[in-house]
Amino acid sequence: MRLLLAVLAAVVVGVMGFVAAGLKETTNTVVTYRTSDQVALIGIGLLLGAGILFLGRSRVDADAEGLRVRNVVVAHQLPWRAVRAVRFERKSAWASLLLENGDEISLLAVQAVDKEHAVRAVEGLRALREAARADDPVRPPLLYDD
Repeated sequence: MRLLLAVLAAVVVGVMGFVAAGLKETTNTVVTYRTSDQVALIGIGLLLGAGILFLGRSRVDADAEGLRVRNVVVAHQLPWRAVRAVRFERKSAWASLLLENGDEISLLAVQAVDKEHAVRAVEGLRALREAARADDPVRPPLLYDD
């Protein structure tokens, strides 16, 4: 996904640069284009390219202690005891974490378009979770039938 976004950002910057280079030769009876307009178009292209690259900053790092999730803007650091399940349903665009408190956190770094790589990532997260939870004592149920 990051590679696709990097290529897309490069294309956007390239197209804006090409348009800016050709702008000086454009004649219009209403507007006269100057060098400042060319610089502005290149600046807009760079901003759009940076915005596209920003979408690819999602990341998931996991170890025996827990995991760190960085989505586009929000970051989470969770111990494995807070994670009830790692989910990746067939129709989902990305994986998610179901937390013990009922909340759900999307893992934007694990996308369905990555196919086999995403499946291996989810299996690895599930294995780490199971290994970490094997050491935890069995929790009593929340409600008791008396």
